[in-house]
Amino acid sequence: MRITEATENYMEAILVLERRNGAVRPVDVANYLGFSKPTISQYMKHYVSQGLVEIGGDGHILLTESGREIAEHIYERHQMIASIFMALGVPEQTAVQDACKVEHDLSEETFRCMKAHYMNYLQK
Repeated sequence: MRITEATENYMEAILVLERRNGAVRPVDVANYLGFSKPTISQYMKHYVSQGLVEIGGDGHILLTESGREIAEHIYERHQMIASIFMALGVPEQTAVQDACKVEHDLSEETFRCMKAHYMNYLQK
């Protein structure tokens, strides 16, 4: 399965909301991403069919193991890239916005090198 930028954004949003609120409702995802509730419902049906999320009996969205793996991967990239940008002096709001753009296109190799360099920098 090819993971698109949209899929990464949805999985990351669900993870962030889960950590913030505990339970995640479709309306929470709609508000977080700025989309309509019908759009979110349509995407959730698609992600259910892909095995990335489940919808609980109470209507809450639950990440499956596969969905959580995608979410945690992209969330780590987002957090690390934003931290690196801020360490370079970029204001937090700009760093977070730019990290959201970069996190999807940066190769694994470049990300690993950036992360290793940054972690080494923090230890000094």
